[in-house]
Amino acid sequence: MAELIFFSGTMDCGKSTLALQMDHNHSARGRAGLLFSSHDRAGESVISSRLGLMTQAIEVRPDTDFWEELVRRRTHGTRVNYLICDEAQFYTPAQIEQLARIVDDMAIDVFAFGITSDFRTQLFPGSRRLIELADRTQVLQVEALCWCGRRATHNARTVDGVMVVEGEQMVVGDVEPSTAESDPGQPRLTGGGLDELDLPAGPVIGYETLCRRHHMRRVTAHTARTHAGSDVPLPFDPAAARL
Repeated sequence: MAELIFFSGTMDCGKSTLALQMDHNHSARGRAGLLFSSHDRAGESVISSRLGLMTQAIEVRPDTDFWEELVRRRTHGTRVNYLICDEAQFYTPAQIEQLARIVDDMAIDVFAFGITSDFRTQLFPGSRRLIELADRTQVLQVEALCWCGRRATHNARTVDGVMVVEGEQMVVGDVEPSTAESDPGQPRLTGGGLDELDLPAGPVIGYETLCRRHHMRRVTAHTARTHAGSDVPLPFDPAAARL
């Protein structure tokens, strides 16, 4: 029987890699599928993995209707056995309900991949509806790590390396460490060329994964490096210690 399965986890846990691997496995067995994504780091209409894997996909927009999309394709004779839905946290609750209807009424498997909660530790609307409706929810086994080495459980948004807990739920930012993040005073290129070095640089918005302890304390990798560099050894007199 067809199922709606939600594969969830933090950033860096291999969701997109698994999505591409699952598409390969099913297509290799003669099954026909459609790939969807939304706001992928590599741009529109693509599913990309940090390992360098990439494939074309259909961009999901706020007005995308999965049910109408499938009805249209089937009416024109297109065979569809499964859907790969990456970045599902950005889908609307109504779109998640459409995916559930496709599973129930069309017997098409839907494999959804997404982050569960945002940088404020609040559930994304799409992820919340997936948890409520999915036949199964699977937390990915590849553990993302906090800068301290513990298992990362939360996503953090940073502005010039400093963690923030207020702002819009969806803001595009870097997900890889950069020179600008480690030293906000360094000039940054924004894609226009060397002339932009003389322009005032805006704040660098980034994301990283943290363990619960450091997320609650708002200690990012940048903050930890800053504090480590400012530590001054206390004076220690061996003679006084014997008193």
